Amino acid sequence: MSTTPIALNTYDDSAGLARALAAHVAEALRGRIARDGSASLAVSGGRTPVAFFEMLSGAPIDWSRVAVTLVDERWVPETSERSNAALVRRHLLQGPASAARFVPLYAGAATPEDGLAAATASVAALPAPFAAVVLGMGDDGHTASFFPGAETLAAAIDPSAPEALIAVRADAAGEPRITFTLPRLVSADTLVLHIEGMTKRAVLERACASGPVEDLPVRAILRARAPVDVMWCP
Repeated sequence: MSTTPIALNTYDDSAGLARALAAHVAEALRGRIARDGSASLAVSGGRTPVAFFEMLSGAPIDWSRVAVTLVDERWVPETSERSNAALVRRHLLQGPASAARFVPLYAGAATPEDGLAAATASVAALPAPFAAVVLGMGDDGHTASFFPGAETLAAAIDPSAPEALIAVRADAAGEPRITFTLPRLVSADTLVLHIEGMTKRAVLERACASGPVEDLPVRAILRARAPVDVMWCP
């Protein structure tokens, strides 16, 4: 039985979801720009958001007033095919959206721990809170770089975490990573969990039920900001 409320929005296919998500995020960005004169957006990597990125890139927004960053990043340079920053540059920061200011998280140091101070300084100037955050979710229930078994998971999902960013190491993560902490993500004006496929729908249903956050860390998001807007297609 579900114990965590979500606002589930269902779409027929990936294209329809991408259009709806792009419109939703564009509205959030325009609203913040109208109110404050600038806006920030944090997006996730992986294959799932590519269609959304390409749809959003052409949205009629004053992109010169938008700062784009990443929810989390593998600690690899942009020359790596695993780089989320490279993915964003290739699929989102094109056309009208090329006028946005991009703030990557990878700082070039040998480790995320070594680069944490520089990365934190680089995101300090982002308009806060985020106008929009778009999260994904893995089959293991991770979101951002909140991985089951991560050495710094408890600190990353602490609702009162003072740090904006934290380094993450976990067997399932592959490379060491850097991620925004829970408070910075859930304070966004608009927060969306974007998932596709029946497997992830089943993981979401498990995450909505009672159980330890450490088993399915996406529960930290679901419980910190209920109801969470979920956009899903089969």
